[in-house]
Amino acid sequence: MGFAVPDDTVLVADGGLATELEARGADLSDPLWSARLLVEHPEEIAAVHAAFFAAGAQIATTASYQASFDGFAARGIDRRAADGLLRRSVSLARQACGDAPSRWVAASVGPYGAARADGSEYVGRYGLSIAQLSSWHRPRLEVLAGAGADLLTLETVPDLDEAAALVGLVQEANVPAWLSYTIDGTATRAGQPLAEAFAVAAGVPQIVAVGVNCCAPDDVLPAIEIAAEVTGKPVVAYPNSGEHWSAGGWNGPARFSPALVPQWVGAGARIVGGCCRVGPPDISELAAAVSRLKRRTCTQRENPAGNSR
Repeated sequence: MGFAVPDDTVLVADGGLATELEARGADLSDPLWSARLLVEHPEEIAAVHAAFFAAGAQIATTASYQASFDGFAARGIDRRAADGLLRRSVSLARQACGDAPSRWVAASVGPYGAARADGSEYVGRYGLSIAQLSSWHRPRLEVLAGAGADLLTLETVPDLDEAAALVGLVQEANVPAWLSYTIDGTATRAGQPLAEAFAVAAGVPQIVAVGVNCCAPDDVLPAIEIAAEVTGKPVVAYPNSGEHWSAGGWNGPARFSPALVPQWVGAGARIVGGCCRVGPPDISELAAAVSRLKRRTCTQRENPAGNSR
């Protein structure tokens, strides 16, 4: 496992795997959520990974976000088989990479609240200590760290205590990872200031990027600025579409826009993508915006004075 965020470029991550699966007709009404298809229809997961790559994504995030040994056990799946399913999540993404260069696999390590399947990842403060959270996360993280991904993504983390537990485990395993909080304004979902939350990763070499995901697009720019200032690390940003989940459905206008990309990159984002309700067409537009930004930057470097040639 090896991955580093290049200083001189911007990488495009994928969009919302689970919501794209649902858009294609998959039934994810299950405590395992997208991990249900690791058991029943892995080919559907592979197809969505391929669709995001075809749209211009360079990083595939695995279907392990809501997978856990507890959750698999509740379905009658024993520890050995669950281990194999976690590894399958990585192999499906790797398969979708094909032979194309500059594609990476990020193994998703979702928060404890996701495995509870009760929405508590958007609240945090589970009543568990850092040591208890470390103990719960360790077995799954160790499997994913050894499954052949390029890095881990510690994502949708609502609480700096859980972040501290995950960062400690990544240090133990000595593998690269990014740390991404789900936020409300300039605070974690648990209400901690982002400056304190990002400080957990400052000075930790295994954390190759920090940032936010599964949040409103409008909250991204201030978070990028805080993350870059506190840690000096590259920033990752992949918000939701801007719609809100309520009354059993998605409501409100989508505010995810590739026009936001220059602002994000200017503030320090080096990995950009989408989360819930951001599909391949959105990633295609985002990738095109990144490409235009790269061309503009290259032209400015070659001709900084703006002279005609």
